[in-house]
Amino acid sequence: MKLKSIAGLALAAGMLFSCAEEAKEKVKVDPYEPKFIEVAENGKMEFGVDEFEDVAVIRYEIPGFNELTLKEKKLVYYLTQAGLSGRDIMWDQNYRHNLTIRKALENVYVNYSGDKTTDDWKAFETYLKRVWFSNGIHHHYSNDKLPAGFSKEYLNSLLADTKTELKGEAFDVIFNDKDTKKVNKKADVDNVLVSAINFYGPDITSADVEEFYKTAYKGSDEEPIEAGLNSKLVRENGKLVEKVWKSGGMYGAAIDKIIYWLEKAKGVAENEKQAETLGLLIEYYKTGSLDTWDKYCISWATSTEGNIDWINGFIEVYNDPKGYRGSYETIVEIKDFDMSKKMAVLSENAQWFEDNSPLIESHKKKNVVGVSYKTVNVAGEAGDASPSTPIGVNLPNNNWIRQKHGSKSVSLGNIINAYAQMGGSGRLKEFVHDDEEFQLEEKYGKLADKLHTALHEVIGHASGQINKGIGQPKETLKNYASTMEEGRADLVGLYYLMDPKLKELGLVPDTEGVGKAAYDGYIRNGLMTQLIRLNLGDDVEEDHMVNRQWVSAWVFEKGAKDNVIEKVTRDGKTYFNINDYTKLRDLFGQLLRETQRIKSEGDFEAAKALVEGYGVKVDQTIHAEVLKRNEAFKSKPYKGFANPVLTPEANDKGEITNIKIMQPAAFDNQMLYYAKNYSFLTDKN
Repeated sequence: MKLKSIAGLALAAGMLFSCAEEAKEKVKVDPYEPKFIEVAENGKMEFGVDEFEDVAVIRYEIPGFNELTLKEKKLVYYLTQAGLSGRDIMWDQNYRHNLTIRKALENVYVNYSGDKTTDDWKAFETYLKRVWFSNGIHHHYSNDKLPAGFSKEYLNSLLADTKTELKGEAFDVIFNDKDTKKVNKKADVDNVLVSAINFYGPDITSADVEEFYKTAYKGSDEEPIEAGLNSKLVRENGKLVEKVWKSGGMYGAAIDKIIYWLEKAKGVAENEKQAETLGLLIEYYKTGSLDTWDKYCISWATSTEGNIDWINGFIEVYNDPKGYRGSYETIVEIKDFDMSKKMAVLSENAQWFEDNSPLIESHKKKNVVGVSYKTVNVAGEAGDASPSTPIGVNLPNNNWIRQKHGSKSVSLGNIINAYAQMGGSGRLKEFVHDDEEFQLEEKYGKLADKLHTALHEVIGHASGQINKGIGQPKETLKNYASTMEEGRADLVGLYYLMDPKLKELGLVPDTEGVGKAAYDGYIRNGLMTQLIRLNLGDDVEEDHMVNRQWVSAWVFEKGAKDNVIEKVTRDGKTYFNINDYTKLRDLFGQLLRETQRIKSEGDFEAAKALVEGYGVKVDQTIHAEVLKRNEAFKSKPYKGFANPVLTPEANDKGEITNIKIMQPAAFDNQMLYYAKNYSFLTDKN
């Protein structure tokens, strides 16, 4: 069935319809009910949804969904419902007052009937959309607290007009200078105490965390659990205790809903192994046992049959300044059969890449096992993956599981495609050094990015081993562990992007062309264009941005004597031109060798010197220039997604007969719909 809009009819002046106009009934629109767009007969749709401040919200398609069997469609639907059921967990994890603030702001947004043309109201709307996009009051990328853009007095008037309550610390923090950073990983501060992330009680210090995990249960030395992954560390009666995220524990109300939908998913699993894996995930959510989590991760990593897969749990630790606690995240995936076949070749040759890497021999794995790579199409996301999503994922994160049982790497094909639909060449032309660089990017840039992501996830994260007796990176490299790991994986990809092996494997038509485009793009971004995401004067803090800068700045400095990368000034503008790609590849190899040594040996001081020396501080002159040059372009530096809505159709008996895909009409409407249907937590947890 197609949705159609009804156009209003213009009435001629002087006709006597005033009585009819007065009697016309006003239809009340429920802002919480989902609204959808029409998709054209040819299947084409408008990808853009909304834009505000530094963000563009876009849609994505789900190729292949209609070719799935009804049973497979049900599996996808149940998994997406499980994911959305835990949505509020991410909000609470991000900051202890987020749910209180969100619910108050949403109530104002829906019920305010005053003047909505004022600058104050527009600022309020923008603020709420930014809060929605970031899953809280801190910027999703910079971690800075979002500025309100309106006064305390104006918000108080809105609260009064709509009979909404928001008071105390939750009100004050919108305007004051407290809890200004969600995650603060800077050197020489107490990273836990000064981070607003709700993984720790407000009075917990870095020393408390380190002391607690000296004696906490960690499993065996050979097979350690991810200690602290699914709990909040607090002080109760003077004693440090973990509040575990599980059924019957912290976040239990939302977790029970997750379990409900996972049970339904298990009932329509594609095969026995998949059902067994879902069963372990359910058991983990019921018990909170990290030993069970490891069993689940092993089962998940080795469950490779079937068309449907998922990521679900407390997973990535980027938001923890100490690298223990996992953010809630879900991604539901449908296999992209064609691309997965093409890219499986990397997995099949993982050992060749390890054997031929520039690592110290003792740091190489003798047997790279079970690295699987496939391109998938996302069917739904929630938590830390939505609205802002990764484009590639490699899991599990536990090092010993990777080494003994392997891992899965996926590229999110339809997400990458949606990004491409919103691209433009204007900014590229502004920052490339010359026409050759522009033409290489236009011809090979997308392939280079795709291959770098694949090499990063499949080969990079699976590469290398830690010396015997050395602890896990979160213990040895501490607040530098995440950026060091991302930089190490980037370097693996960069080193091999210029290798003839890629052409031999049929992955590239022109090794030199693709490699040059990849190197140009990485240096251009690492030294210049990623700075458009920062306010002038800010340091680089987000782990991926930090790693791109320290990699780029290090090779730029070390190659200076041979003029490997030349800093060019022309017409008052700065460019970075690569003069010798072969020498640059060698520098990438040298830095890869060193970053693996740092990880293998747990060399904290070397990690600190590398990150602080090259990755954090910004050349303010170049930053000001980049921001000025970028003013000419309208495209937003950050993009995220409104999710398609999977809508079940049922017969008279209530049995699901089909699942339809509907595309959301507006970002605010989807956020309100989620608030109505997936709010299972209280304001304080």
